[in-house]
Amino acid sequence: MGHMITPEELHRLISSDVPGPRILDVRWRLDEPNGHPAYLRGHIPKAVYVDMDSELAEHGRPPTEGRHPLPQIDRLQSAARRWGLDDGDAVVVYDDAKNTSAARAWWLLRHAGVEQVRVLDGSLRGWTSAGFPLETGEAQPEPGTITLRYGVLAHLSIDDAAAFPQRGTLLDTRTAERYRGEVEPYDPRPGHIPGAISAPTVDNVDEHGRFLSPEQLRSRFLEVGVDPDRPVASYCGSGINGCHSTLALELGGFDAVLYPGSFSQWSHHEDREVITGDQPK
Repeated sequence: MGHMITPEELHRLISSDVPGPRILDVRWRLDEPNGHPAYLRGHIPKAVYVDMDSELAEHGRPPTEGRHPLPQIDRLQSAARRWGLDDGDAVVVYDDAKNTSAARAWWLLRHAGVEQVRVLDGSLRGWTSAGFPLETGEAQPEPGTITLRYGVLAHLSIDDAAAFPQRGTLLDTRTAERYRGEVEPYDPRPGHIPGAISAPTVDNVDEHGRFLSPEQLRSRFLEVGVDPDRPVASYCGSGINGCHSTLALELGGFDAVLYPGSFSQWSHHEDREVITGDQPK
C-alpha cells in the first residue's frame, strides 16, 4: 500500500458495503490553529476531528523541547481510541492546507505502529473539487481499543541534527525568508541550523495542493542538493511541516528521517549556533 490515496479511491471505499478506513480531519494552520469550527461546517463523511495542539503534541513542555514536541504515547493512544481506532485499522488523513498538517498524523501514527496510513492527495479541496459531498456536525465513533508503541521510524535528536550535515543532507523546509533569517515571527532567533539546505515544502505540491509526481519530486530534491547516496533529514519550525517534506522525500524514492524538535527547539538553545543568509554555512 502506498502513502497516498486519491479522492476517487476514498469515495469508493466509504461508499461500499465493506467497512472502510478510519478518516481523520487534521485541520491546523499557524494562523488558525483551531480547525474545529471549520470541521463542524463541513468534513468528509465519517471523518473525526483531530486537534493538533492537544492530541498530536505534548502540552506544558519547556520551550527547549520545541513548540510541538511529540506527545507522550499514552496521550496519543487515548486520542487514537477517541477517534475510534482499533488494531489493524487502515487510516486516511487530510486537512485543508495541502496536507502540511495532516502529514504530522501520517508520520506520528506510523511511528507508533499503525501500518496502513495514507494521505488524501489534494486534501479537502481535492475531495470537493471531485464533486463529493461533505457532512456537518460532529462524528461520534465508537471508542477504539488500539495499542500504540513508539519506535518504528528513525528520527533525530537535537544532537543528531547538529551532526547530521557531516554525514547527510539536512533540509530546512520553512519558507526561504525564514531560512535566510529575514523574518522570524515565531521563534526567538532568526536563521537556520548550520549546514542545512533550504527546500521549502510548499514547493512539493502543485497549485491544486497535489503532490508533484515521484519523478518531479526526485528531480527537485536532487536539484536542491540532496545526495542520493547519503541519508537525508528534514526539519521545519515546530515539527509539523517537516513531516510533509518527509512524505515528499519518500514519494520521491528517498529514505528520509525527521528532526521533530525542529528550529523551535534549536533556536531556544543558546549554545546552538544559528546561521543567517542564503548559504548553509
